[in-house]
Amino acid sequence: MRGSFLHILLSCTIAFSPLALSGCTTGSQQGNSAAPSPSSAPKPTAAPDPIRELVDSMTIEEKIGQMVLFGVDGTVLDDTIRKHITKDHVGGFIFFGPNIKDSHQAWSLFNSMQQENVSGKLPLFLSVDQEGGRVSRMPKEIPAFPTSQSVGKTKDPAYAYKVGSALGHTLGAFGLNVDFAPVLDVNSNPNNPVIGDRSFGATAETVSSMGIQEMKGIQSTGIISVVKHFPGHGDTSVDSHKDLPVVQHDLERLRTVEFAPFAEAIRQGADAVMVAHLLVTKLDPQLPASISPVIIQKYLRGEMGFQGVVITDDMTMEAIGKTMPIDKAAVQAIQAGADIVLVGHEAEKEQAVLNALLQAAKSGTITKETIDASVYRIAKLKNKAKLSMEGVAEPNIAKLGSDIKSALSREVKK
Repeated sequence: MRGSFLHILLSCTIAFSPLALSGCTTGSQQGNSAAPSPSSAPKPTAAPDPIRELVDSMTIEEKIGQMVLFGVDGTVLDDTIRKHITKDHVGGFIFFGPNIKDSHQAWSLFNSMQQENVSGKLPLFLSVDQEGGRVSRMPKEIPAFPTSQSVGKTKDPAYAYKVGSALGHTLGAFGLNVDFAPVLDVNSNPNNPVIGDRSFGATAETVSSMGIQEMKGIQSTGIISVVKHFPGHGDTSVDSHKDLPVVQHDLERLRTVEFAPFAEAIRQGADAVMVAHLLVTKLDPQLPASISPVIIQKYLRGEMGFQGVVITDDMTMEAIGKTMPIDKAAVQAIQAGADIVLVGHEAEKEQAVLNALLQAAKSGTITKETIDASVYRIAKLKNKAKLSMEGVAEPNIAKLGSDIKSALSREVKK
């Protein structure tokens, strides 16, 4: 049953029976019922919050597990993955090209992991970067999706929605439930080595109108869309996989260009935002955005009012590696306001992050209030998306491919 992880909590109710009041009466009061004073009247009780009750029932290890999202090695459920799921209580995983050999293997891996989590408090996030174009994680049997740039050139928001719907439909067919897409970076720098055709266009207007429709298309299928890379990776000349990019625009420019698509996506219902490893010198001259309380709390949560889940970009990227040790960076990311730390590679780094977060939680370096607020947001999103611990039936690849081609059939303007 989809959404079954809250079934027990939702079925539980607390009944209150007011105590009967009695006492002596004298004179003219004899035989009359005494009305209770305002102070003794039963007070209304708040409606039960099953998500809050769930969070309160979790151990510190279970909570910290929800606040990390790990990569995996290989193509099958192995002992390391089992440990992450059953002992470490890891709340989500991300898959890359080397994890996906073919359609049957991919479906088998995703579903075996979700089912391994049957005793967990919450279903797993199972995620990929499926943007289209050169950033695609689907098995080779699946038809290719267009680049975001080619979608943007159509200037047809309805087509962008169809592409998003096809992306979501494809992921869901395999048992995945999170897509790190769409890219909402404005491609304002032609020398950008990492964004390029991953962007819908060179203006905030194009990126907003097309990217947000793709986001909505993904969401329409029940798949969680994570918009990226806040606060905007479009005008950089350095690949954050290799070094720390620097953005030197002032706040006025950031609000009108880089921030604009994200602000509009938040207004239109974005559920999750990925924060990039960028040094935005006019906002925080010292810390990358992914570990900056100024950028996450003052601007993303404060100015833009984002109340959803904040996820860091992959902490194994050199933009962080050349800045500070990954365990220290992970703690700072949570302190800064991130809900989930993404560690996409290397089991040793994953364990170091997990250990550091647990130690920080137990010592109070990361407060209980911070942890509970993050886990509440995570649980709320998993419930909203009706994530399930049950597997999905193996997809009919021929029909899936036909559906994708039909959805993508359009003469794209050159």
